[in-house]
Amino acid sequence: MVLEKGRITDEGIAELKNRIGSNFSGDYLFTHNKVMTRQAIAHWCDSIGDYDNQLYRDEEYAKTTRFGNIIAPPCSLSSVYLITGMRAGGLPGVHSFHAGWDWLWLKPVMINDLITCTYRPVDIVEKVSEFARRTVIIYAEGVYRNQRDETVAKCIGWSIRAERGAASDKGKYREVKVHQIDQEQQKYIEECYEKEEVRGAKTRYWEDVKAGDELPSLIKGPLSIGDMNAWLGGIGRGGQSHGFRLSALRRHPDWGWQNPETGARETVGSGVHGQDKASKGIAIPVAYDLGCQRNSWVSQVLTNWMGDDGWLKTLYCEYRLFNVFGDIQWIRGKVTNKRVEDGEHLVDCEVWSENQRGEITAPARGTVVLPSRSAEPAARQINSEQAME
Repeated sequence: MVLEKGRITDEGIAELKNRIGSNFSGDYLFTHNKVMTRQAIAHWCDSIGDYDNQLYRDEEYAKTTRFGNIIAPPCSLSSVYLITGMRAGGLPGVHSFHAGWDWLWLKPVMINDLITCTYRPVDIVEKVSEFARRTVIIYAEGVYRNQRDETVAKCIGWSIRAERGAASDKGKYREVKVHQIDQEQQKYIEECYEKEEVRGAKTRYWEDVKAGDELPSLIKGPLSIGDMNAWLGGIGRGGQSHGFRLSALRRHPDWGWQNPETGARETVGSGVHGQDKASKGIAIPVAYDLGCQRNSWVSQVLTNWMGDDGWLKTLYCEYRLFNVFGDIQWIRGKVTNKRVEDGEHLVDCEVWSENQRGEITAPARGTVVLPSRSAEPAARQINSEQAME
């Protein structure tokens, strides 16, 4: 048995429900970044392949924008604290999948801002799924604040807890195979990367947008161990080693797995996201990504499209299917609506991640604030106070 196979019990669920509403204290095991330095921001951008947006990288360029300096990309706050239901704990040996994020961004995170985050479970829902028999969804809220105690963002993240044995018995993903590309497809992928569009300093006005407009797409993949290492490093999840790993596994023994080839005790996170023999223990025949990785790719489509004068206000994303090693994801989007609310000129977009099998693996929706030609310059600024109300 590679992975421990715990059970979801009535007692375990009751214990979890007792934790709802309580703020967790102390440093999280995966806390990585507390200061949004230029290096931390660039490192996170590297981890998702956002290599050409100068607002996040070039200090001289950023000084010419309305922000006056480099700002952090929206989802880079995950490098400070990754909001999922996982930290709620409980149910030992029951696997946890991060299943979605619901973001609200209120203020820019400027270069060298000190960011803190509070975390609390807010809801627990029982569900029967196709993947496993009995599952539990744990919702948690994170509130991010800067050194001036200003709330810069809020995030609801949720995780699905599923019994590993039940998932293996159901075998929903049994037929998933590693996708292999040929030279022609490799050439196509490289051409797509070269055609990525970043709006940047060219202002996109609200008046010029209409429902049905397509957003320039992005391509990501084929997913590889290098992509995963970059992402895990960017969010501070590079893993635990040696004595640190031993200490973590002693505190959370059911978080570990035994490598059948070496006999070594390893953490689940370092296994299912990098080694097929670990992911097979939860009925996924190929190692897979973290869903929040695709969520961040989806945010990049929106920030590329909106330009420096836009503001990504909200983003809701679900992770419906696994993105396994070898998979290619196209990140696509379109405008669904435009409106004016509380003085803000808003554009609603449908966005999604779609694999080479034509499956939508991560459906999402986002709202962007765009400048208006009819608005006074002061009215074009981000209305954080109204957003918080």
